[in-house]
Amino acid sequence: MYSTLMTSPASGAEVLVVVVKVVAVEVVIVVVVVVVAVVVVVVVVVIVVVVIIVVVVAVVVLVVLVLVVVIIVVVIVVVAVVVVVIVL
Repeated sequence: MYSTLMTSPASGAEVLVVVVKVVAVEVVIVVVVVVVAVVVVVVVVVIVVVVIIVVVVAVVVLVVLVLVVVIIVVVIVVVAVVVVVIVL
């Protein structure tokens, strides 16, 4: 005789359905974690690449500015020398 707390034993099909549901939930969790990890890695790589590009562009701009200043100084010195030679 069964009491009200006792239930009939689960059939193989019911156990299989529960196992499949649990495995499906775990697979979904793993897929979500993997997708989030991949997105984070991609974002970090993109940020690093952008920072590297910005640094390279900044260095190139600084080098060009230094070259422009050097050229201006050289032109001023040459003009001054020419003026001094002409005056003397």
